[in-house]
Amino acid sequence: MTTSNYASWLGRWLIAVCLMLAWSMPLRAADAPPAQKQAERQQSQPGNNAPMWAEVRQDKAHFTNNPANEAGVLIQTGGDSWRHLRNDVVTFYGGWLLLLVVAAIFGFYKIKGPLTNHDKLTGKLIQRFPRYERVVHWITAGSFLVLALTGLGILFGKHVLIPVIGHSLFGYLMVLGKNVHNFIGPIFVISMLAMIAVWARDNVWQNIDAQWIAKAGGLLSGEHVPSGRFNFGEKTWFWIGVTILGLTVAVSGLVLDFPNFGQTRADMQLANLVHAVAAIVMLVLSFGHIYMGTIGVHGAYKSMETGYVDETWAREHHEEWFNDVKAGKSGHPQG
Repeated sequence: MTTSNYASWLGRWLIAVCLMLAWSMPLRAADAPPAQKQAERQQSQPGNNAPMWAEVRQDKAHFTNNPANEAGVLIQTGGDSWRHLRNDVVTFYGGWLLLLVVAAIFGFYKIKGPLTNHDKLTGKLIQRFPRYERVVHWITAGSFLVLALTGLGILFGKHVLIPVIGHSLFGYLMVLGKNVHNFIGPIFVISMLAMIAVWARDNVWQNIDAQWIAKAGGLLSGEHVPSGRFNFGEKTWFWIGVTILGLTVAVSGLVLDFPNFGQTRADMQLANLVHAVAAIVMLVLSFGHIYMGTIGVHGAYKSMETGYVDETWAREHHEEWFNDVKAGKSGHPQG
């Protein structure tokens, strides 16, 4: 290697080393200890305590004189996830589900109309619901409707009511609605448990239910399909709507109603989401039950109002139950 070539090679090597050193300087500065970086930050941005706020946003518990659960956690980042799920997912899709089901029921009624009796009424009445069953039903139904209205206001009110009545009136209504919701909730829980105890044995599976399923209860054909004291549609509402969803709403609601048993914020957020989803699905199923019990089937509402039905109605809608009662049996399913 000649002297000139060596000098040229050495020059290129020195330039490369200088470039590497210049490129690595910012990296070395970034690798500086946090204390050093904070000291430098304080010089250019007095009062900026970035490390403290970074720890605050990591759900870390710090020291406090407050003995309450999670009192040392200043910011619980899971709250933002809960807010997104509640406001952007549950409210949006739940609202559309409620509207679509109402529209479907309205369309079905306009197309098919109500189920009516094929034969004339005889004028002879048969007891379908004794007084204690009607009391349990109406307390449960009444408290459910109050909870549904106040719950819908809490969940959808800011999207639906505020544009109509304004922020001030909406605020007063929601304060009232929230307190009514909280105090009526336990009444619903007690009456619902009583309803489950009263009607569980009448909602067991019977072989005749298979026939009801095969013919869709006669909803499309208009024919009256034999059934026991309760048909399969009513049993579905009882076990899924009242029992499973009702108990889910009740347990999650009690967790929210009584937050003084060591629940964390994450527990309350989960309970709120479970409560909202279960309540929406329960309300959707209740639309079908309310429709069939009022305008969907002639005479159905009267049976729960007075406790009695005409023999023609009983024979056409619940033939097996009617035959058992006429034969002097209990009218409860025998298997």
